[in-house]
Amino acid sequence: MKHISILTGAGISAESGVKTFRDHDGLWEGHDVMQVATPQAFEKNPGFVLDFYNIRRQQLLTVQPNLAHQRLVDLETQFNVDIITQNVDDLHERAGSSRVTHLHGELMKVRSTFDQDLIYDWKDDLNLGDFCEHHYQLRPHVVWFGEAVPMIEKAIDILKQTDVLIIIGTSMQVYPAAGLIDFAPSSTPIYFIDPNPNISDSTGVHLYAEKATTGVDKLVRKLLA
Repeated sequence: MKHISILTGAGISAESGVKTFRDHDGLWEGHDVMQVATPQAFEKNPGFVLDFYNIRRQQLLTVQPNLAHQRLVDLETQFNVDIITQNVDDLHERAGSSRVTHLHGELMKVRSTFDQDLIYDWKDDLNLGDFCEHHYQLRPHVVWFGEAVPMIEKAIDILKQTDVLIIIGTSMQVYPAAGLIDFAPSSTPIYFIDPNPNISDSTGVHLYAEKATTGVDKLVRKLLA
């Protein structure tokens, strides 16, 4: 079976009601990014940072995968499919996708501040005093600004062996994620689904200038035909 790689961003989850962290003014739901999404912020005011992610986590539990998430699962009937997402939600998994790589971590998981490989599933609030088995504070399992992106090498390896590349709901302006498309073979057809695509239709690039649910449905119908 041919291999499809899918890069997804905030646009695919916005239709489920997941709040996109960064607003047009650059703030994350009223907070300066430096206050809620850096190691320094966590060190300075851990309770405040934990509360920010607790609110995000509880909101995520109230939403469901949408048609775009669901239709991507259907591709697995005819293709080997890898999803590489910049999103920290678990909507791809809940929809049924079997191979999902999270570049920026996962909101429904936490990890030890002592050993970053000690990762736990977590649906409740994370509070000061919640410790790992080595008695170190737990933190959100998300990649903060200034931290390395540990899954980027895996994502690069996936892209190197892809036959088709689909990009959904992301501007592809934020690095290192934006550089991933450069690792796909030069002959790879690219399908770009976004209401406001920042690239032009060209040889090998096919634009669907619409929201994720309608664009993904049309593309999946085409690929499975």
